[in-house]
Amino acid sequence: MDRRSFLRTSALGGSAAAASGLAAPAIAQGNRTLTLVTTWPRGLAGVHDSAQHVADTIGAMSDGQLTVDLKAAGELVGAFEVFDAVTAGQADMYHGVDYYFLGQHPAYAFFASVPFGMTAQELAVWYYQNGGQELHDELGQIFGLKSFLAGNTGAQSGGWFRNEITGPEDFQGLRFRMPGQGGQVLGKLGASVQNLPGGEVYQALSSGAIDGTEWIGPWSDQSAGFQEITDIYYTAGFHEPGPGLSLATNRDVFESLSPAHQKIIEMAAAESHQWTLSLFLANNGRALQQLQSGGVRTFEFPDSVWDALGTASAEVLQENMDDDLYARTHDSYMESLRSTTSWIQMSEGAFSQQRNRVMGEM
Repeated sequence: MDRRSFLRTSALGGSAAAASGLAAPAIAQGNRTLTLVTTWPRGLAGVHDSAQHVADTIGAMSDGQLTVDLKAAGELVGAFEVFDAVTAGQADMYHGVDYYFLGQHPAYAFFASVPFGMTAQELAVWYYQNGGQELHDELGQIFGLKSFLAGNTGAQSGGWFRNEITGPEDFQGLRFRMPGQGGQVLGKLGASVQNLPGGEVYQALSSGAIDGTEWIGPWSDQSAGFQEITDIYYTAGFHEPGPGLSLATNRDVFESLSPAHQKIIEMAAAESHQWTLSLFLANNGRALQQLQSGGVRTFEFPDSVWDALGTASAEVLQENMDDDLYARTHDSYMESLRSTTSWIQMSEGAFSQQRNRVMGEM
């Protein structure tokens, strides 16, 4: 029995089991209701907005023929249970970040973010033009999913710390929240890495269960209230320069839809990718100013830390190359990154430097 068949016939533990009545979309008067579970608590700034936006867009584009019933993390299943809930057919769709699911397959990292990886713009180029979407679909087929990018936060911050980071040795024994391959990198530097869902991070930091955390960026971080706990904030991170969010639909459910409705889901996800990115970028600058005026001190990691993070990142990226799909995804991703970056640096990169110089003189 393959994994897809096994997951369909297996019962999920805990709260996922309570969703067993959702094995097929509700159908009434020719309309369909799809249950969307998310990795985000309701109201979590930016990421919950992204999930709600794609749900609303699907409904609007289908003129109400498709209704997406959004269940935030904990309302139907837990944040880290959404993948199995959808692969098993006990929910119809999930919205989340795919590096939460590296235990299912390590290649999922590339459709979220890898350390020293792609910016939001570079990720979109790879995904829509250089083979990324096809690889995402190939990966989804293993688990009975039809997946699309459906959001991006833009570059994420380095995180919140109780003490300044002056060298790589300061990560030794540090209890730090960071998921994905970024967390694996910190583990190589001696950190005790915690993979906590977003709704649990504030309490863990406040209680002292962790010594520091990354989350997203100034707007979401301010909304989460981390500035109430510590005033040390590293604004540039190595781990998520442009992480993608994903919308994944149970493949049998997706294939049961009309071609028009399938296209609506695909287009709603693509539109949400750009909408979410602009949402974060529109709010981050103002939030950063408010944080700084409220006493938050901003820092950048010293070069010795960047160098150590780079060395560890190169090791982590190579650790799953014995898996064919991971290796092909890695190679495709890196080739697109190299080819895209060369032009961006010569055009936008040079322009940005000159704009900052010229505008700074005005």
